[in-house]
Amino acid sequence: MARILTGIQSSGKPHLGNLLGAIQPAIALSENEANESFFFIADLHSLTTIKDPQIRVENTHAVAAAWLAFGFDTEKNTFYRQSRVPQVCELNWYLNCYTPFPMLANAHSFKDKSDRLADVNAGLFTYPVLMACDILLYDADIVPVGKDQKQHLEMTRDIASTFNHKHGDIFILPEAQIDETVMTVPGLDGQKMSKSYGNIIDIFQSDKELKKNINRIVSDSTPLEAPKNPDEDTTFALYSLLATPEQVATMRKNYLGGNYGYGHAKKALYELIIDKFAKERQVYNEYINDPDLIEKELAKGEEKAAAVAKKVLERVKKALGFA
Repeated sequence: MARILTGIQSSGKPHLGNLLGAIQPAIALSENEANESFFFIADLHSLTTIKDPQIRVENTHAVAAAWLAFGFDTEKNTFYRQSRVPQVCELNWYLNCYTPFPMLANAHSFKDKSDRLADVNAGLFTYPVLMACDILLYDADIVPVGKDQKQHLEMTRDIASTFNHKHGDIFILPEAQIDETVMTVPGLDGQKMSKSYGNIIDIFQSDKELKKNINRIVSDSTPLEAPKNPDEDTTFALYSLLATPEQVATMRKNYLGGNYGYGHAKKALYELIIDKFAKERQVYNEYINDPDLIEKELAKGEEKAAAVAKKVLERVKKALGFA
């Protein structure tokens, strides 16, 4: 059985782009009987930017509720908070001592801010080492990553290889699984959907707020009665990602036929989201309104994760002469 590990940023409620591009594919991967998935919420990583503890707790609960709402099986797999398995911090120190400065200075996470060094804390600089610990501590075989994270996985393998060369086969060298077909979901303004652009669709909003948000999708000024090009419209692009082929064909015909406004299309998109994600929205609200339920699920995973982490850390400590 292959062990797959995925880290999840604790940056608030996942938006539609996260759900379609990351959450649903990852859960589908976890449902393969040949796989065992370790999914963790990277709340320690969030400390490089988020200092407010209440925001961190709220973000963690929102992320957990979303993954649980979309059906991640916490019995078969392991779902946990990074910070509740403290062995990762101990391993972080050990591997920091095996990681050369130039490797960290070349990391994208640092280089992107290297012209503003006053904004760079030590946690951000050593971010790749903690990420390596997240992977190596759980004997992960496969790590699904986007192209932009490939470097971090390569660094993880380099750090582990250096350690293994010195101390024997302590760490499993993980393989990257890069999905070249990762879905790009447009935001309200047509750019890639991203919290940093302020253009997201939050499917977990109330009906009223969701409808108001969808009505903010940018459209051109083509008159109601005129035909419209569906392939150049953001509302149609979003609808196409969610609808059946028959529904998409009907909307395309409406666009080309005229007397069909963008308001009609936005209403159809809103109704589709409400219908398609009715169960997930309900389950999300059940969890988010009862934090104890979330804590129970996470605690279950944290116990399982700690059992694996302790064994791996014991191997490391023996190799270093600390046990």
